[in-house]
Amino acid sequence: MEPMVGHMKADGELGRNHLLGVASDAMNALLVAAGHNLRLILNRLKPFVAWLMAALMGSFV
Repeated sequence: MEPMVGHMKADGELGRNHLLGVASDAMNALLVAAGHNLRLILNRLKPFVAWLMAALMGSFV
């Protein structure tokens, strides 16, 4: 868990929250986690999209 929090602090902008209140802290953490999960999903999809584009371009040539 700790490496994930460190990664989110560095790359996910989980730093200083300029909004006031406990609810804004929770909202900030949830949005950073959602962004992190989207980055993981997109990184997994990149090879598939590259393969698909290569297959489509190969079929038209």
